[in-house]
Amino acid sequence: MATSLTPPQQGKKSGLKPAGTLYRGREGMWSWVMHRISGVLIFFFLLVHVLDTATVRISPEVYDGVIAQYKNPVMGLGESGLVGAVVFHALNGVRIILVDFWHKGTQHQRKLFWGVVVLWTALMVPFLVRHLSIVFSH
Repeated sequence: MATSLTPPQQGKKSGLKPAGTLYRGREGMWSWVMHRISGVLIFFFLLVHVLDTATVRISPEVYDGVIAQYKNPVMGLGESGLVGAVVFHALNGVRIILVDFWHKGTQHQRKLFWGVVVLWTALMVPFLVRHLSIVFSH
């Protein structure tokens, strides 16, 4: 009896997974990976945000200097990435809740993932057009 942990037979072609790995490279795995990456990026943003906001307690001039450093196109691109990470993390979190608590969630988890991708794209395209036009026009 073969299990998901059993490597494929020698000479037998298996399109499901590479030998020696538990992951099949499907939507569930990529959803898991992107959720973790977006969560880590959001965490680091929050850490930097707390630290730069704390400089106002040192002196308002230091705070103004730090904020002035953020007004450049590179940071504008970073803001775009941050918004993308937050939107994906939120939408994928709703998908995870549906998979966990909806009785048909596991049956539809692939469709839910692609729904997240489509909705993320539909939200991000107008945001990026507007945001990047502002970033690169100033």
